[in-house]
Amino acid sequence: MNAKKIDKMATGVLFGVSCVLVLLLASFLGYILVQGVPHISWHFLTAPAKSFQSGGGIGLQIFNSLYLLVLTMILGIPISLGAGIYLSEYAKKNWLTDCIRTAIEILSSLPSVVVGLFGFLVFVLQFQFGFSILSGALALTFFNLPLLTRNVESSLQAVPYTQREAGLALGISRWETVTKIIVPEALPSILTGIILASGRVFGEAAALIYTSGQSAPTLDFTNWNPFDETSPLNIFRKAETLAVHIWKVNSESTTPDAAAISSGASAVLILGVLFFNLFARIIGNRIHKKMTAS
Repeated sequence: MNAKKIDKMATGVLFGVSCVLVLLLASFLGYILVQGVPHISWHFLTAPAKSFQSGGGIGLQIFNSLYLLVLTMILGIPISLGAGIYLSEYAKKNWLTDCIRTAIEILSSLPSVVVGLFGFLVFVLQFQFGFSILSGALALTFFNLPLLTRNVESSLQAVPYTQREAGLALGISRWETVTKIIVPEALPSILTGIILASGRVFGEAAALIYTSGQSAPTLDFTNWNPFDETSPLNIFRKAETLAVHIWKVNSESTTPDAAAISSGASAVLILGVLFFNLFARIIGNRIHKKMTAS
C-alpha cells in the first residue's frame, strides 16, 4: 500500500471520528433541549421555586448562578493572569518552577467534590463564612485557578519569541513588551480558557453543595444594601444555584412536577452556557481587534 492510500485512509478515519463526536454532542444537546424547552416560560424563568406545590420557577437560582459566576471570575482572573505571566515571562527554569507547575497540574485534576469538602472545612467552618455565596465563590476560585493559570501560561508561550525580541529591540521595557505586545497577541486563547472556566462555574454543583448551600432564601430586589439579609448583593447569604437545584430536584424533591422542572432547568442551563460562550467570543474578538489593530 502506497503512501497516498494510507494518507486517504487516515484522513477518512479522522473525519469519521470527528463526525461521530459531533453527532454524539448534537444528540445530547438535542435531547436536553427537546425535553426541556417546552417547559420554559416567562413565569418559569422569574418565579421562585416551590417545595410542595407544582408551578414553581427557577428565578432565584438563575440570579444566584450569575452572581456567583461574576464573583468567581473577579477573584480568579487577576490571580491567574498574574501567575501565568510570571511563570511564562519571568520565572527561571529550575526545580522550583518545575515543582510549581507540577503542583498546578495535580490541583487541576482534583475532583470537584474534594474541592467542595475543602471549601466546607476551610471557608464555611474555619473562617466562619457559613453556607454563603462568598464560600462558594472562594471554593470555585480555588477549583478554577490551576486551569486558568495553565491556560494563560500556555497562551503566552505560544506567542513567537521574535515578538519579544522586537519589543526589546525598540527600547521598551520587559513589562511594556509583555502588556502591550505579548498579552494582546495571546488574548483570544486566554479568553477561550476563561470561557471554558466560566462554563465550569455555571454548571458546577458538587463543590457548591458543601459551600453555598442548597436553599435559596427569598430576596427583595428593591433592597440593594449589601449587608442586609434579603439583599440580592449580600455575599454572606445562602445561594442555591441552578445546577444544585437540578441535582436537588432529581434526588430529593417532593414537588409533583419535579420532572418538568428538572427538564426545563437543564435546558436553561445549556442555553445559558451556549449564550455566554457566544457573547464572550464576540466581545473577545472585538477587544483583540482593538488592541492589535488587526
